[in-house]
Amino acid sequence: MTGIVIVAHTPVASAMLGFAEHTYGVVPERVRAVDIPPHEDIKVSFDRVMKAAYGVNTGNGILILTDVMGATPANVASKLEALGPLSGLNAPVIVLAGLNLPMLMRCITHRGEGLEELAQKALAGGQHGILRLGSKTHPEKTEQQG
Repeated sequence: MTGIVIVAHTPVASAMLGFAEHTYGVVPERVRAVDIPPHEDIKVSFDRVMKAAYGVNTGNGILILTDVMGATPANVASKLEALGPLSGLNAPVIVLAGLNLPMLMRCITHRGEGLEELAQKALAGGQHGILRLGSKTHPEKTEQQG
């Protein structure tokens, strides 16, 4: 089973994990949340992310979901990915930015798949979960008519 670590600005990671617990009735196995508070030392944040990664690691890979590309949570997660074998995890790590609830649900549902497949499903789930509601016409039809 692929491990999942949610790394985001406080309180987003915990809130996402809370949503998963609400949905499934329990905290899903091999899923951890790491909230990164403002002004926390990067080394402290990295150590907490590393500890979470070790906590979900089964050797089948670790998918790290972050909220915003270029922000501290994503930067800390990317450092872990960049370490490769030097991390001591003995498992590949993939980091995805742009976390949303459909992405997280897709990840939890498909954790039995390989890391690369899970990452692709997570990306698709996140993208397909973004919809405009309440529109009476489809944008494509409007563009064709205009």
